[in-house]
Amino acid sequence: MRPISESFTLVDPTTARPIGDVAMADLARTDAAIEAAAAAAPAWAAVTPGERARLLRRFAVVVDEHLEELARLEVRNAGHTIGNARWEAGNVRDVLNYYSATPERLFGRQIPVPGGIDVTFHEPLGVVGIIVPWNFPMPIAAWGFAPALAAGNTVVLKPAEYTPLTALRLAELALEAGLPEHVLTVLPGAGPVVGQRFVTHPLVRKVCFTGSTAVGKQVLAGCAEQVKRCTLELGGKSANIVFADADLAKAAAAAPSAVFDNAGQDCCARSRILVQESVHAEFLDRLQSAVEAFVVTDPSDEAAEMGPLVSARQRDRVQGYLDEVDVAFAGTAPDGPGFWVPPSVVLATGPEQRIWREEVFGPVVAVLPFADEAEAVALANDSDYGLSGSIYTGDLGRALRVSRAVQAGNLSVNSHSSVRYWTPFGGFKQSGLGRELGPDAPHGFTEEKNVFLSDG
Repeated sequence: MRPISESFTLVDPTTARPIGDVAMADLARTDAAIEAAAAAAPAWAAVTPGERARLLRRFAVVVDEHLEELARLEVRNAGHTIGNARWEAGNVRDVLNYYSATPERLFGRQIPVPGGIDVTFHEPLGVVGIIVPWNFPMPIAAWGFAPALAAGNTVVLKPAEYTPLTALRLAELALEAGLPEHVLTVLPGAGPVVGQRFVTHPLVRKVCFTGSTAVGKQVLAGCAEQVKRCTLELGGKSANIVFADADLAKAAAAAPSAVFDNAGQDCCARSRILVQESVHAEFLDRLQSAVEAFVVTDPSDEAAEMGPLVSARQRDRVQGYLDEVDVAFAGTAPDGPGFWVPPSVVLATGPEQRIWREEVFGPVVAVLPFADEAEAVALANDSDYGLSGSIYTGDLGRALRVSRAVQAGNLSVNSHSSVRYWTPFGGFKQSGLGRELGPDAPHGFTEEKNVFLSDG
């Protein structure tokens, strides 16, 4: 394990040069932040629904006023392309706006019972601990804190060590928008210190974790010790199934973005492409042209479609997978400094191959042919994961059959889109537990209380 220091040096993934140090919270500072959030929780829960809604809308306005600043910060800290970073900052704004409607619409129910009236209330949990990964620091933070705050909870958020800058800035913008102190606290630190304390501290009533399946299992086990709620969004090895009756030009043109977006550092990446045997060769020809045209360059360039990986460690991990296989064809990547790996396509030799089964989390896709619909579904489901996936076909009946048969939480037909803030997001199997986003997310940050009022 890497030693835990008092500060962490941030590095620009594009240049491999240091950009500054961030202080890391120790156990005492973590406990103090949790206790301050717990002390602030009753007052925040007591804020009238209309006022809490107004503050969240104001937070969204302030974020909107700083979109370009937040986007440029993410380009430098995480290596995201400027186009993606602008979308991510806009997603924070949109998620805040969406959940600003929650406080005035978090309805209970009146249930008919004999002898009186029965009503339910949704009451906030208290302190929520959110652990955010380095691949999408801004939107994943907002997916946790927006519905949690809307439901009347206070939040302590731990960003990833590599990418804390936008989370820290969002906490400043929350105060600027008028949210009370300690309602949203961002606490950079090491996972075994800050993240682990979220799991063990009795005042933290729920943990939201996005990251690896291995660490997610540890979070789940720790939360079980206190019967503490948790939501887990973990790994993925999503399938992109291309049938012979699909629009092959469309499927091949979309495939690079479906896996190489954010340099493949995406749990939803369609990193397994299944292609029906009769069109396998044609699809590969089209895919090669699309991959070779994919623009990998300085992420601040407006034309960039892919930037570097987040760190030297991640680059070396991805390269280790590529060193085990023959690359059929690849795109280009800049020479010189930075954590670059070109977008690469591997022809899988079978479903037991490591590069087919394990989450590479880099710009690498494996392609395997299939004979018929039954084999496509079997291959897609032959995975420990079940987060996302795509189905390309011109047959509506097949689209419905395969969508129902594939074991994944988020599927797209003739598209590779996985995330919409107004629809639920989460995985099957070892891809996670619970759901984020959508209209029901705030309920996951409340306790439902039942009250019977006797008429006697």
